[in-house]
Amino acid sequence: MSKNDIKRVTGLGGFFFKCDDPNATKDWYKNHLGIPVDQYGWTFWWKDGEGKDCSTQWSPFPTETKYFEPSKKQFMMNFRVDNLEELLRVLKEEGVTVVGDMETYDYGKFGWILDPEGNKIELWEPIDKAFL
Repeated sequence: MSKNDIKRVTGLGGFFFKCDDPNATKDWYKNHLGIPVDQYGWTFWWKDGEGKDCSTQWSPFPTETKYFEPSKKQFMMNFRVDNLEELLRVLKEEGVTVVGDMETYDYGKFGWILDPEGNKIELWEPIDKAFL
């Protein structure tokens, strides 16, 4: 597969941000915006253009989290992808900074890159049915 043939981002996987008090922040969003939060935040469920069940995660993190490092930013985006291993290989060939090693869980594979501004971006090859 050539780098021109590879599918890249297929959707927004999540938006993660730092805050002083994640529980108070979740309570505020629940009370004022009606968001049904859980311990992680909120999972939005939607269908893609092919009718496949998909999810997007909204999560407040504590200000002192190290999860966004090496980025110094207050947020991290997560993008859904189809073939993480191949995409990471292509991105590395293109000179994109890959951060750490890919990790695999019951709900998908994760990899991380940095954009030109130093924002850490999480790439996620999901197994959405793991949540249903």
